[in-house]
Amino acid sequence: MAEKQYHPKQIEQAVQQYWENNQSFKAVENPDKEKFYCLSMFPYPSGRLHMGHVRNYTIGDVISRFQRMQGKNVMQPMGWDAFGLPAENAAINNSTAPAKWTYANIDYMKDQLKSLGFGYDWDREVATCKPDYYRWEQWFFTRLYEKGLVYKKHATVNWDPIDQTVLANEQVIDGRGWRSGALVEQKEIPQWFIKITDYAEELLQDLEQLEQWPDQVKAMQANWIGRSEGVEITFELAQAAGDVSDLTVYTTRPDTFYGVTYVAVAAQHPIAEFAGATNPQISAFIEECKNTKVAEAEMATMEKKGCDTGLFAVHPLTGDKVPIWIANFVLMDYGSGAVMAVPGHDQRDWEFAAKYKLPIAQVIAPVEGAEDKCDLATSAYTEKGVLINSDKFNGLLFTEAFEQISSALEARGSGKRKVNYRLRDWGVSRQRYWGAPIPMLKLPNGESAPVPAEDLPVLLPEDVEMNGVTSPIKADPDWAKTTLNGEEVLRETDTFDTFMESSWYYARYSCAQNDTAMLDPAQANYWLPVDQYIGGIEHAILHLLYSRFFHKLLRDEGLVDSDEPYKRLLCQGMVLADSYFSEDDAGKKTWFSPTDVSTEKDDKGRIIKAWLTKDGTPVEHGGMTKMSKSKNNGIDPQQVIDQYGADTVRLFTMFAAPPEQTLEWVDSGVEGANRFLRRVWKLVTDHIDNGAPAPLKKNALNKEQQALRREVHKTIDKVTDDLGRRQTFNTAVAAVMELLNHLQKASQESDADVAVMREAVEALLLILNPITPHISHTLWKALGHSEDIETVAWPQADSAALVEDEKLIIVQVNGKVRAKITVAADAPKEEVETLAIAQPNVQQFTEGKTVRKVIVVPGKLVNIVAN
Repeated sequence: MAEKQYHPKQIEQAVQQYWENNQSFKAVENPDKEKFYCLSMFPYPSGRLHMGHVRNYTIGDVISRFQRMQGKNVMQPMGWDAFGLPAENAAINNSTAPAKWTYANIDYMKDQLKSLGFGYDWDREVATCKPDYYRWEQWFFTRLYEKGLVYKKHATVNWDPIDQTVLANEQVIDGRGWRSGALVEQKEIPQWFIKITDYAEELLQDLEQLEQWPDQVKAMQANWIGRSEGVEITFELAQAAGDVSDLTVYTTRPDTFYGVTYVAVAAQHPIAEFAGATNPQISAFIEECKNTKVAEAEMATMEKKGCDTGLFAVHPLTGDKVPIWIANFVLMDYGSGAVMAVPGHDQRDWEFAAKYKLPIAQVIAPVEGAEDKCDLATSAYTEKGVLINSDKFNGLLFTEAFEQISSALEARGSGKRKVNYRLRDWGVSRQRYWGAPIPMLKLPNGESAPVPAEDLPVLLPEDVEMNGVTSPIKADPDWAKTTLNGEEVLRETDTFDTFMESSWYYARYSCAQNDTAMLDPAQANYWLPVDQYIGGIEHAILHLLYSRFFHKLLRDEGLVDSDEPYKRLLCQGMVLADSYFSEDDAGKKTWFSPTDVSTEKDDKGRIIKAWLTKDGTPVEHGGMTKMSKSKNNGIDPQQVIDQYGADTVRLFTMFAAPPEQTLEWVDSGVEGANRFLRRVWKLVTDHIDNGAPAPLKKNALNKEQQALRREVHKTIDKVTDDLGRRQTFNTAVAAVMELLNHLQKASQESDADVAVMREAVEALLLILNPITPHISHTLWKALGHSEDIETVAWPQADSAALVEDEKLIIVQVNGKVRAKITVAADAPKEEVETLAIAQPNVQQFTEGKTVRKVIVVPGKLVNIVAN
C-alpha cells in the first residue's frame, strides 16, 4: 500500500536502489532479440550537470525506456569526454592536477545522473582520460600511419612569444595571449594529420543513407565537405621567381577566364617569399599577414589588403601578362595558395581591384531581360549568363562555355578538370598536456616511426604540476626519452585533439571492458550502428563528421561491418532562463541569479518589475537567454531535484517544448508538473482504497464507461506514436494530462466503474513510465504487481474500444457555431442534415432566410449557408 502523500525524495531513492540491486539496465548481447542502442552525447566532466545536460539525457532515457517496453534489447551507456583544455585551466586556478580535478568531477556528476533516474548500464562506463581507453586510440593511429593515412607537415599555430607556448583559439583574446597579454604570432610547426580528404566523396555520398537525420545537419555537413567541379589551371610566369616558373589555381568558373586581370597569392606562397626577399615593403606586408589570425568564415567581411609583387603571370589563352599580388584573403593551406582574380564577376576580387585601382573587365552579360542587374561600377556581376569579350567563346552559356574553355586549356596542357573539396585534412596535434600522447617516435635521422603495439599505451603522467605555460611532458626532457630496437629515440610530446576520443566512444561502449582489443567485432556488430543518437546542433559538423569518418576507418580495419555510426539523430534545443542585471555609471553590467530575484508580472505573465530578494534593490530583466555562466542564469538541477524530485524535472523538461526547439525554464511550469504528479498519486492511491476490482467485462459497459475506455485507448494510441515515430514528447505528455482530467471526473460507484478505472490507471502508469519512472514504478507495485514495470510490455490500444458509437457534431450557420448535436457514428448524411436544421438555435438564425447550401463534413461538422 502506498502512502497517501507523495514524497518524491523518499520513493526516488528507494527505486534507484532497487534498479541498482537488480541491475535493471544491464545490457547483454542476445541474438534472438531485436536490439536498440540509444546514446546521448557524453558530457565533459566540468564539475556539475547543467540543464542542457538534463534535457539531453532525459530525452535519451525516455526513448530507451519506451523501446525496452516495446520488447527490444536496449543498451544505454554513459561515459566522460574527459580530456581537454578546461581541465588544465581549472588545475592552474585550483592548484591541483588535471587528473585529480577530472576524477573528482566524474564522481560528483555520476551521482547527479543517478539521482535523475537515468537507466544507464554503468558496467560500460568509459572515461577517455584513462589508459584502458586511449591505449586503443593510440594503437589505431599507428595502424592508420602504416596504411599511409597519417602524415606530418608544418602548419600554422597561435604562438605566445612571452610564454613560449602554443595557444588554443579560445586562449587568444583580441589578438593577445590570455595569460601574458602578448600579441600572438602565427608560427609554423610540424603537426600530425589524418587524411579525411581520402574519404570526402564517401562522406558526402553516404549522407543519402541517413534518412533519419535532420535535413539541416546533412546540409551543413555537405557544405563543410564542399564538393565542387572545376578546372585546375597553370599560369606560366613571365619571369621565374627563383626556382618557381609557374603557379596553379583552381576555379569553378572557367566561363569567366577571359576576365582575369590579376592573380593573388598567399603571404606564405613561394612567389611571395621570393618577392619579399629583396623588398622590405613586401617583406613587412608578408609578416603582417602571417601574424593576423583569420578564420575562413571572416574572409568575406574583413578588410582586403594586398601588395604588388612586381611579378607577372601569362594568361594561357590570351598570352596577356597579368600582375601577381599578395592578398590577405588567400590562405596557403587552402587549395594551391593562389587564386585567379576576376573582379568583374567575383565580389571579393572586385573590392580588392577597386581599392588598388586594378582593371575590372566584363566577360559575362546578363541573359535577356536582366540587363539592369549588371553595373560593374558599383559591384561585381556574379550570376551566370552569356559570354562576351571572350574571343571565340562569345555567345556561349555557362555549361557550354565550361566544356569548351576547359577543353581548350587541356589541349594546351595548361589545365585539367578536377573535383575539389572544401574539406581539409584533420590536424590532430595539440601542444597541450591533458590529452592522449600521440604514439610516434622521432628517430635520430629526423624521420618518424610509430610506437610498437607492445609498448602501448604511451602513458600520460597524471601526478604533475601545472604552471600555465609549458606542458609538463614538454617541460620534462626525460619523459620524451625512450629506445627503439636498442637505439635512443624521442617520444612525440604533442597530444591528440579531443575530437579523437569523441569520434569512437560510441563503438567502445559495445565492449568497454575488453582489454585485448580495441573492439570485439562480434559485440560491436551486434550493437552498431547506434539506433538513436541525441545531442546539440552545435556538434552538427565537426564531431559528427569526424565520427562518421572514424567509423569508416574502423570498417576498413575490419572492426565493424556497417558504413555509418548513427541511424537516427535528434538535435535537442537549448534551455533558456530569465536573466537579470544591474548597470553601473560606466555601463558595466552585473548579472544576478534568477533564484536571488523576486518579480512582479502582468496579467499575461510578463515581468514588469524585478528586485533582489535579500534587500529589494531594483534590477533589470534581461529577457529569456541561454543558460550560461556569463549571464549567471543557470538553474542548478540539484536544487530543483531536492525541492521537487527527479520525476518533476523530467516531466517538465519533456512537456515544456518540442525536443528540437528551445525550452524556456519557468518556475510556474515546474510547479505545474509537480502538481500533476501529485494528482496522479492521489488518483491511484484513492483507487487502491476502493479495493481489488472485479474482472473487466467489456461487453457489459454502459455508455459512460465505454467513453472512458475510449479516452484511455485513444491516449495509448497517441502516446505510442508520439514517443516512437514522431518523438514529440511534449504532445505525449499533454495527452496524458488530458486523460488524467477524464479519469478524475469518472464515476467510481459500481464494480464496472472500478474495473474500468483499474485498466485506466495501469495504462496511465505504463505510458508515463518512460518519462516519470520512479512514481510509475512505486504505484505499479502498490497496485499489487510483483513484476517490475520496466519488464512489462507497452500497452496496446484496443481497436474495438476506439470505435465510436456516437459522434459529437458541430453545427454552424454561416460559419458561426450555433449548436452541437450527438448522432450515431454511422448516421447517414441526410439524417445528420435534418437533425442539424431542426435545432432551435439553428432555426433562430435561419428564420426568414433562404438556406442556400448545407455542407456536411462526416463525423465533424455541419455548416448551413443561409441569406
